[in-house]
This record gives sequence, structure tokens and C-alpha cells, in this order.
Amino acid sequence: MSDFWLQAMQYYGAAAGTLAALIVSLNLGRKWTGAGFVIFVTSSMALIGWGFLDDDAAGIGTQNLVLFVINCIGVWRYLLSRRSGRVDPAQG
Repeated sequence: MSDFWLQAMQYYGAAAGTLAALIVSLNLGRKWTGAGFVIFVTSSMALIGWGFLDDDAAGIGTQNLVLFVINCIGVWRYLLSRRSGRVDPAQG
């Protein structure tokens, strides 16, 4: 793969991960947090690709395989699940 596409995946993954972290940290509600997790998923996909296609970045690829699963759980929890995800204080 060309150096251009490897760098594009690397920098997209970094920028998307930063944007997603900002959105999730602002706690703007379920839809926004879910959108942040969707962006995290795309970030992980880019960094998995970069990590395993670049000879020196396998650690990032491995880390993002795990983060991909975690981010998919976030998408499920905030966008796809019908449960509110909120804890009722009366239930402890």
C-alpha cells in the first residue's frame, strides 16, 4: 500500500479518535454519545488497517482490535439498545 494511504489512515484515526473523545466527554445525551462511539469505531478501523499494513505499527493495530470491540459495545448501548442505560438511584 502506498505511503499516502498509510498516512491518511494514521492521521484520520488520530483525528477521529480525538473528536470522538471530545463528543463523549461532553456528555450531551445518548444520541451524541452514540455518534461519538460511531466515530470511535471508524477511528479504530483506520488504525487497525494502518497498524497491520505498516511494518512498524502492529501494536497500534492490536490495541485497536480491542478498542473496536469496546466501541461497538458503546454503539450498541447508546444507539441500538432500547434500555435507557441509566441507573435508578432507588435500586442502588
